[in-house]
Amino acid sequence: MTNEELARRLDTSDEWIRTRTGISRRHVVNPGVSTSELAVRAGQRALRSSGRPDADALVLATTTPDRPCPATAPEVASRLGLTGIAAFDVAAVCTGFVYALAAGTGLISSGIARRVLVIGADAFTTILDPQDRTTTAIFGDGAGAVVLRAGAPQEPGAIGPFDLGSDGDLADLVAVAAGGSRQRSSKGPTAEADHYFRMDGKAVFRQAVLRMAESSQRVLEQSGWRIEDVDRFVAHQANARILASVAARLELDERRLVRNIDRVGNTAAGSVPLALADAVADGFIRPGHRVLLSAFGGGLTWGSTVLQWPDCAPVY
Repeated sequence: MTNEELARRLDTSDEWIRTRTGISRRHVVNPGVSTSELAVRAGQRALRSSGRPDADALVLATTTPDRPCPATAPEVASRLGLTGIAAFDVAAVCTGFVYALAAGTGLISSGIARRVLVIGADAFTTILDPQDRTTTAIFGDGAGAVVLRAGAPQEPGAIGPFDLGSDGDLADLVAVAAGGSRQRSSKGPTAEADHYFRMDGKAVFRQAVLRMAESSQRVLEQSGWRIEDVDRFVAHQANARILASVAARLELDERRLVRNIDRVGNTAAGSVPLALADAVADGFIRPGHRVLLSAFGGGLTWGSTVLQWPDCAPVY
C-alpha cells in the first residue's frame, strides 16, 4: 500500500508521511490472512535456505497472535511438518525477534535443542485504527525467519553476547488497552478506541533512540568490539529519523546502517529479520561482515546482539 493510496482515504499526503517517517509504502495482509500464515511462509523459506527441513524447536515472536489462546507457534510448527517439537510464542512487540533469538540461542546452549527455527511475524495492521493516520502510515505486515544450529563459538554466524532489558513503568506508551484480563475483569464499558493500538509518538521516539543506543553500546563492550569494528548495523526499522538518531548517538557512519523501512514500513517483530534478508539479498551484508542487531518495542523492551555474518543467503 503506497502513501498515495493512504492519502485517498485519510487526511494525509505522501510528503507528510515521507518527511516524518521515511516510508513510501508498506504491505497489508488481505482479509482473512493471519499472522500464522505469514510465519509459515517465512519458516518454509528459512528451512529451505538452511538446506534441511527439520528443527528441534520453534520460537515465534509476535504481538498479533492468531488467537489470545493458545499460542500461535505450535500451529505454525504443525503446518511446517514439525509436529511434536517444542514451540512457543514470545511477546515483546518490536523487540520480539531479538528476544526470540536469545531464547533460541539459550535452547541450543543448554543442550535442549540442536536446531531452532526463530520467526518474527506480525499482521500489525489488524490492530490499527484505520482512521488513525499516524499509526496507519507507519506500520505494515511482514515476517522473517532464521534457523539457528549448534556450533562452535568462533564460527561465523555464532550469536552473542546479548543485552536485553525492559521498563514496565512506561508500558502505557505503547499499548492496546482492551482484550486482556485487566479490561475483561473490569465490568465497565469499553471504548471502541481501546481495541486499537496506541502510542505516544514523541515519548517513544526519545526512548527508542536512548534504549537502542545504550543497549548497542553495552553489547559492544561485552563482545570486545568498538563501533569502528561494526560493518553493518541492523536496527529495528521503526522510523527513518530514529535510525539516523541512533547512528548519530553511536557515532556510527550512516553508510553502515541497513535501511528498508521505505519499502516495508515498521513491521514490528518482522522488522529485523526482513532488514537482514534484504541487506543480504542485495549484497549490502556479505559473509564475514561484523553485524550489530538492536531493537526497541513496547513493554518497554529493548535488546541487542552481535554476530559475524556466515556464508548463507535468504530465500524469497
